[in-house]
Amino acid sequence: MSTPRVFHNLIGGEFVPAQSGKTFERRNPADTRDVVGIFADSDERDVHAAVEAAKAAFPQWSKVPAPKRGEILLRAAELLQARKEQYSRDLTREMGKPLFEAGGDIVEAIGMAQYAGSEGRRMHGVTTPSELPNKFQMSIRQPIGVVGLITPWNFPMAIASWKMLPAIVCGNTVVIKPGEDASVSTYNLVQCLMEAGLPPGVVNIVTGYGPRAGQPLVEHPDVPVISFTGSTETGRLVYELGARRIKRVSLEMGGKNPLIVMPDADLDLALDGVLWAAFGTTGQRCTATSRLIVHRAVAKELVERIVARAQSLRVGNGLDPATEMGPLVNEKQLQRVLNYIDIGKQEGATLLCGGYRLTGGDYDYGYFIAPTVFTNVTSQMRIAREEIFGPVLSVIEVDSLDEAVAIANDVAYGLSSAIYTRDINAAFRAMQALQAGIVYINAPTIGAEIHLPFGGVKATGNGHREAGPTMLDVFSEWKSVYIDYSGALQRAQIDNAD
Repeated sequence: MSTPRVFHNLIGGEFVPAQSGKTFERRNPADTRDVVGIFADSDERDVHAAVEAAKAAFPQWSKVPAPKRGEILLRAAELLQARKEQYSRDLTREMGKPLFEAGGDIVEAIGMAQYAGSEGRRMHGVTTPSELPNKFQMSIRQPIGVVGLITPWNFPMAIASWKMLPAIVCGNTVVIKPGEDASVSTYNLVQCLMEAGLPPGVVNIVTGYGPRAGQPLVEHPDVPVISFTGSTETGRLVYELGARRIKRVSLEMGGKNPLIVMPDADLDLALDGVLWAAFGTTGQRCTATSRLIVHRAVAKELVERIVARAQSLRVGNGLDPATEMGPLVNEKQLQRVLNYIDIGKQEGATLLCGGYRLTGGDYDYGYFIAPTVFTNVTSQMRIAREEIFGPVLSVIEVDSLDEAVAIANDVAYGLSSAIYTRDINAAFRAMQALQAGIVYINAPTIGAEIHLPFGGVKATGNGHREAGPTMLDVFSEWKSVYIDYSGALQRAQIDNAD
């Protein structure tokens, strides 16, 4: 194994250790003999220093013309493209997903750099005609200040880019605390930005754990905006802490995503979709399909085919090109998934395949679990209602589209959903009725693109959307401007009929 890299906090353009001198190490979840990196174990002192650096950089950065800010992002996109292979390997080592998926993570960041960079030349406001003569009115976007970002480990570069790049193209400065299980990718992204010309202090990185580094960032009085992606439990705490200080808080949290298969569906297509959405990223996606809601007329055939394919998936180290599913991210997550599998058995669901930790040989050095499928699941079972975040698929059989939609909606979450059908009427009925921020027709629940809004309803989020044309709303403030060139007092909203 190579000598592990040491990563210090990035504060004001300088790499500095945690003020406590403490560090923590991250090991490859597929091979715990491999130390990926050693990171600063930060606390509130480091967070305060990073916020001060961001505050100091804000006045000058906010005055840089938005097109010039965007050009830096476009140059960073070119650097990311040139380093895609190297950064994919780094990402696979730190969080486990296979190389082909890690490459997709980098591609999302490239796309976001291009998209957000282009917004520097758009950043539209609105002009409208005035009700009064000789008067012009418009709205413009302005930056807010220091933005605090808390990102997860499952898409360590993509999600960091979804938050960071819109924030800085709007003219804000940033303090980011990446997930402690996958921080290298954030450093790689910021390295490209720095080489592309981003001034010191515009982006600052503080690594560490939620209670010691994340909470001080949320509570800091000089951070008016917080954007968080993670569990609903932690997101609720972030929301509460932010609300006490009247902060703007954007939350993207959990999901319990349904994939509906109707009797007229293309079963070959549905099979591929279910396998990819349930077991891609080892089920560690907020958009993963965790509930297959299938019509009884085709349930037996489809489930048999799913089980056969799931049992044949190649589970292993993501650095092996032959691997189709990697490990879970850490021991805690492994035990969480195994616990839910036990819950499913106790609730009376039938375990058709998987349900156990893989052992022997190289498996002994990683957090591997066999792809797992439960049938005879009812909508009230915990495995059908609670987010597991692992390669566990619960199959629920139904007799109609209405029943399928009712079960799909009968959970706390509402992020992604899907339906497979050849009936255009059924597709449109589902599109309207499914309570989710994302609906796929004849496609799985994963695969969102960066130029449409991303987010969910109910316990999945608090109404904000990442990516797409709405992505700037969290990171900019609207200002309405009225220009009266009549030379006289004109009173708006007064009866001006004469």
